Amino acid sequence: MKLTERKIEKLAPERGRKDRLVFDDAQRGLAVRVTAGGGRTYLCQYTLHGHKWRVPLGACSAVSLSKAREAAAAVMGDVAKGRNPAAERKEAALAERARRRRNLLTLRVLIDDWNRLHLVARRPSYAAEAVRALHSAFVDHLDDAAEDLDRAAVVRALDTLTRRRKRKEGGTKPKGAAMTGRTAAYGRAAFAWAVKRGAVHANPFAAIPIDKAIAKRERVLSDQELAEIWRAAGDAAAPYSTIVRLLILTGQRRGEVAGMVWTEISDDLRTWTMPGERTKNGAPHMTPVSAPARDLIKALLPQDANESKRVLREWRANGALVLPGAVGTFGGWSKAKRMLDKTIMDARAKAANGEKPAPLEPWSLHDLRRTTATGLQRLGVRLEVTEGVLNHISGSRGGVAGVYQRHDWATEKRAALDAWAGHVSSMIEGGGAGDNVVTLARAG
Repeated sequence: MKLTERKIEKLAPERGRKDRLVFDDAQRGLAVRVTAGGGRTYLCQYTLHGHKWRVPLGACSAVSLSKAREAAAAVMGDVAKGRNPAAERKEAALAERARRRRNLLTLRVLIDDWNRLHLVARRPSYAAEAVRALHSAFVDHLDDAAEDLDRAAVVRALDTLTRRRKRKEGGTKPKGAAMTGRTAAYGRAAFAWAVKRGAVHANPFAAIPIDKAIAKRERVLSDQELAEIWRAAGDAAAPYSTIVRLLILTGQRRGEVAGMVWTEISDDLRTWTMPGERTKNGAPHMTPVSAPARDLIKALLPQDANESKRVLREWRANGALVLPGAVGTFGGWSKAKRMLDKTIMDARAKAANGEKPAPLEPWSLHDLRRTTATGLQRLGVRLEVTEGVLNHISGSRGGVAGVYQRHDWATEKRAALDAWAGHVSSMIEGGGAGDNVVTLARAG
């Protein structure tokens, strides 16, 4: 028919058919497509090399009939010149889609950029864990646009992470909540960085409800538990046995102890100095080595003094680890911890003489650090000294006080760790305070 605006408004879909095409007698190739839902659009249809091609021209409600006829005439003119407008449009659309995909900021690209440009100033272990945690929790979204990640998707992913951790740990430990909290913190930091750069408009991790009370760890081991762990560590395989005992004696982090290199240990084995790139706060940290801790390190060297000096020079020249794993830094934490717990329970069962032994309350290696800090406070060590031992820059060492108070507490830290080593020795021996305990004046 010869189309008019009024006739087009009255066109209805044909019953039982998906689409209806009505061609215009006034302009060759122009047609109105009527869908089963009543929608109407203009198109231009032509035949080229035995195939039918269609070029959409727009909705009838948005394009006038006269403009549609002009557009159809232009398409048919291109066809007469040997061109294929429909194929050209399709190729252009595919090229544009490919270009946009190349320039698309996916979640994976955002995380990798955050790691490459921002986390380069952070500890390598922190950066690696942050990237690993986000890749694991949001694996289904990594190739989607970062801008499309909304709060609902974040909550679903974090809830899935919590459930997965609980199933793995039997639903009794708070590690699932702790891991969820850390992952949310990593995501919040990554998107906050991207928002500041203008890469995304919003942070979907903002105000995500995380139960901090569950995620926070407060476990402090009793003297009896600490003595059990020390004894059980003696039956553990190297280097885990020494790592655990050094964690107890020094109060440092497990990654710091496992990553200790011989260049950080003084010639007399009395001082351990970590460079800033190995500490959490980026500041160099000196840890006095008490006599029991020195004995643990000395046991790793040859007994002959001259041979010991030669080997020590060689290890330092090679940047060798003090407590290496099978390949590089020790990494079998979970398996070694399970074996340690089993050793403790076996000892309890043996001491129970057929009675049911007391269950082992869940604990982590990081609890040893908190226990050491609490133990120092119990021994009367000043808070500033305890924070110096732990290399904390918050609390009494934060703010203005941290800027102007530059004392390193080296002497006090050595006395504190000597006192703690004496307390640990007395616990292992099963008696009260030993003769080697250094009595310190309690802070006023």
